[in-house]
This record gives sequence, structure tokens and C-alpha cells, in this order.
Amino acid sequence: MGVFVFLPLILPLTAVPIARLAEQHLHPRGAARLLTVISAVMALCSAVCLGLIGVVGTAQIPGNPLPDSWSDPEVRAALPYHETVGTAALCVLVVVAAAGVRTVLRHLRVRARARRALGGGLFGGGLFGGGLPGGLPGRADADVAVLPDDTAYAYALPGTPGRVVVSTGMLAGLAADEREALLAHERAHLAHRHHRHLLATQLAACVNPFLRPLQHAVAYSAERWADEESAQAVGDRRVTARAVARAALVSHWAPAPGFAAFAAPAATPGPVPRRVAALLGPVPAARNWPPAHSRAGLAAMVAAVGTAASALCALNAAVALLLVLKAVTPL
Repeated sequence: MGVFVFLPLILPLTAVPIARLAEQHLHPRGAARLLTVISAVMALCSAVCLGLIGVVGTAQIPGNPLPDSWSDPEVRAALPYHETVGTAALCVLVVVAAAGVRTVLRHLRVRARARRALGGGLFGGGLFGGGLPGGLPGRADADVAVLPDDTAYAYALPGTPGRVVVSTGMLAGLAADEREALLAHERAHLAHRHHRHLLATQLAACVNPFLRPLQHAVAYSAERWADEESAQAVGDRRVTARAVARAALVSHWAPAPGFAAFAAPAATPGPVPRRVAALLGPVPAARNWPPAHSRAGLAAMVAAVGTAASALCALNAAVALLLVLKAVTPL
């Protein structure tokens, strides 16, 4: 195992450059998918190595629940003995597991709370004669839930079926074409299951804090992905840009409490100006990998090498430990 077992804990730093450059050189769809895969693989490797370090470091501690043969002198000679490091690794692994469970439970809790809210105030389809409540012009579809609330918010609620939830306060602040762009944006979140990308990167960041830049980059790329889908659906990039900017203004930069855990709302503080600027620019090239001779191409190669090295180090450490233990553990 040696020192290589520690490498997956720091190799996520190799992905930080591509997290910063992906939005400039990749289609948002490709950026979200690429960064999600890198995050998931590196987080898994980090968790495996933490577990291996914990096993190796605590195998010699009296009273541990491991088989007695794991404390054999041959094991002690073949594997480094780091009782303090091993105990610390197990403690970190427990903290990581607790953070991951808390994240998942928060998602489930917010989702359940949103479902209960819809049960008491759902409008959609033909419930109000094909129009929107309060005399607002526009079309009400079966997958749209309009909540009578003066606070402006809109979000995609995944499930079976998925719903686009929007408040009357948000609808009142948008023109008819802007409402269409907003609904198309949230439908894109549902259609492409962006909540899975967001949850995966949130869990990855719980495992290894070095993956947080990728989490933020995936959240932004998911929004940009939905923006591009919305612009294509309404046929006018300026309308979508105006909808994003207007939604940010009417919501006073404040997303709906708790709901951002599933899909980012129509407006989030920092990225809005960048999203509007991107929509006012040309359509992004449909590439999933940056040009090889660009800075982003070099950053992508560094991230790919780092991901591969992380996987190889974790696999090598696991195989080495299993071979040693198999040699000294009686059948």
C-alpha cells in the first residue's frame, strides 16, 4: 500500500482547473456530465482509501472487531502500522458517512414537505379552465403546479410524476413569453434529472472537500443546460435571458427556502449575470471535450489523469491488502 494509498485524498485538486474552465469551453450538458463523473469517481476512491487506511491502522489495536489473523506478525511486516492515522481515518469516515446521510435525508425531507404543500394548493391542467389563477394570462399544463403565494419562486420537483412548481408571485412578475421560458427551464431540469447530478456532487463534496469546486461548477452547468433547453424551446435566446434576469429581480435574489436542495431555482445570486451574458451570446458549441490545444483541453487531461491515478491507487491498495490478508488468514 505505502504512501500511494493517501494520493486519492489529494488528487481531486487536479480537477479544480477544469471545474473553472469547463463553462467557457464546453457545452453545459457536457460540462455537467463530465464533472459529475469525475466527482463521483474521485469521491469513491477517497472513501475506499479512508477505509483501507483505517483497517490497516487499527488492525493491531487490542479489542478491535477484526479477525485475529489480521494482527499476524506477517501482516504487521507487510503493511505500515499507523495506529493514530488509522484511528483518525476511521473517525473521518464516520463523519463523512454522517454528512452523506444528513444530505440524503435533507433531500427526502424537503421533497416530502414540497409534496405535502402541493396536496393543499395544486393548480394545473383543467383545474382552472386552462388559464392561470388570478386572471394571469398563459397556459396551465398538467405538469405545472401553481401555488397561491406572493413570494416569487419556481423550482423543479422530481418524482413520479415530476412537477414544475411556481408561485403566483413569480408568474405575476413575468410577461407571457417569459413565463413560457421559465416553465421550459424547469421542465429541462426534470427531463434531464439534474437533481441527480446535484445530489451526486453534493455527496462527493461530503467525502472530500477538495471536490467542492466541482459541486459548484456542476450546479452552474445544470442551470446553463436548462437555459439552453429553454431558449431552444421558446425559439428566442433573448426571451430566456430576459426571463432569467426578471425572475432574479422579482425574487430579490432569494430562492425558495429549502427547495434549492433539489434543483436550483430560476434565480441564484452569483451566476445570474453570467447566465444572462451567455444567453445573449452565441449558441455554445455542442462539444463534450474541450479542444486539445486549449487551456481547457490541458486542464481536462490533467483531471482525467488525476481521476485515473486515483482509481489505480485505490485499486492497488485494496488488492495489496486483500492479497496479504488472504495469505495469512486461514480458510
